This record gives sequence, structure tokens and C-alpha cells, in this order.
Amino acid sequence: MTSLEGRIALVTGASRGIGYFTALALAKQGAHVIAVARTTGGLEELDDAIQAAGGSATLVPMDLTDMPAVDRLGGAINERWGKLDILVANAGVLGTISPVGHVEAKVFDKVMAINVTGTWRVIRSVEPLLLKSDAGRALILSSGVAHSARAFWGPYAASKAAVETLARVWAEETAKTALKVNSIDPGATRTAMRAQAMPGENPETLPHPSEVAEKLLPLCAPECTETGKLFRVAENRFFDYRLPE
Repeated sequence: MTSLEGRIALVTGASRGIGYFTALALAKQGAHVIAVARTTGGLEELDDAIQAAGGSATLVPMDLTDMPAVDRLGGAINERWGKLDILVANAGVLGTISPVGHVEAKVFDKVMAINVTGTWRVIRSVEPLLLKSDAGRALILSSGVAHSARAFWGPYAASKAAVETLARVWAEETAKTALKVNSIDPGATRTAMRAQAMPGENPETLPHPSEVAEKLLPLCAPECTETGKLFRVAENRFFDYRLPE
């Protein structure tokens, strides 16, 4: 594993699950992690784990629906570090598993606000900082349902299809820069969100989020030069996008 010593990494949704373990893995490889999440207790647990591993972190308790706070985040990072090397846009909510026509408006709005608008606002806030890096890397967390369009997963599937499209557009726009942007399909993972969606499933049959985090580390390194693609963790490789057939 290439050392990430001296790299500055921003991870959203860092208080649990894939975000937590990705932040921890990045810190163990030497990156200073800016950890963003709503849950202060989870962030403090992460900080304890990072310090125990000899790493360092800056905790940012923040709700991604607080758009002015998201805008201020980029300014604060610029003032302190002057750049950003890694973005892991992981924060997201499931909403409800129900027929499209039965989804409450407030649930749909919340899923879109956090998963889509919040992610876009983070991108907008930190893009200038990623472009200041010698090898900026952005990972946008998606889901297989963005493509399978699974019944009853409407809001979540639509939100992930939207952020994948944002990531692809962003990759095209930055193709001639040092910034590389890719979407991530983590696959079924042993997280609280998965348990909410599939309550009858045995979580022990699923990969632990720390296993997903280990697969994401190489994608954050300067050596990874792919951009505008989808990385499926289960297959541990990149996939190209193509038009409908």
C-alpha cells in the first residue's frame, strides 16, 4: 500500500459504517482526515480509534442539509491547509423501502437533500481545493440499485443514479487536470443502512465495512489514474459506462 503521508482527506458520513472505516484506514496510511458527520459521539469514537492507530483527524459535526455550513467547509479547509487531496463523499440516507407512489414527500425530499444536493454542495465547496492538489482523488459512493432500479427502492435508487451522473460529468469537466473522479458501488455491506433495508438478512454473511475501506484505499492514491468510471468493490475493479442497449 502506497503511503498517504501528508495527504489531506475529507470523508463525509464518517461516524459509522463505510465512512468510519474508510476514514480510519486513510488515517492509518498517514492522511490527515477531516471527518464530517451529524453524530458527534460517532466522530469522537472515530477520533479515539485514529489516535490509537497513531493518526490524526479534524472532527466536523455537521448536517449536509445545512447548505451554508457546507459552503463554509471549503473556506475553512483552504484557510488551514490550502488544498485537499482526497474526497470520499459517503454520507447518505436510505429513506423508506416502499412503492414509488407511497413515498411521503418529506421522505423523498430528505433523501434528495442529503444524497444529491448535499453531495453536489460538497463537490462545489471543495473542487478548487482538489484542483490545488498534485493528485486530487474523489470517490463518490453510489449503489448497485442506481442501475438495477430495484422495485421499492425508488428514492434511494434515483438519488444514487443522480450522484453517479454528477460524478461522470465532473470527471469529464476535469479530465485534463490532475483530479480523478470515480463512483463506488460498495455492494451489500454489513452496515446499519443495510440492516434497515433488509431486516431479515443475516449480517454475518456480508462483508464488514472495514473490508470495503481496504479496497478503496488504492483509489485514493496518486498512482490511481482512472477517472469517470464505476468501481465495484465486490469485483475489485473498474467498469466503463455505456449507453442503453
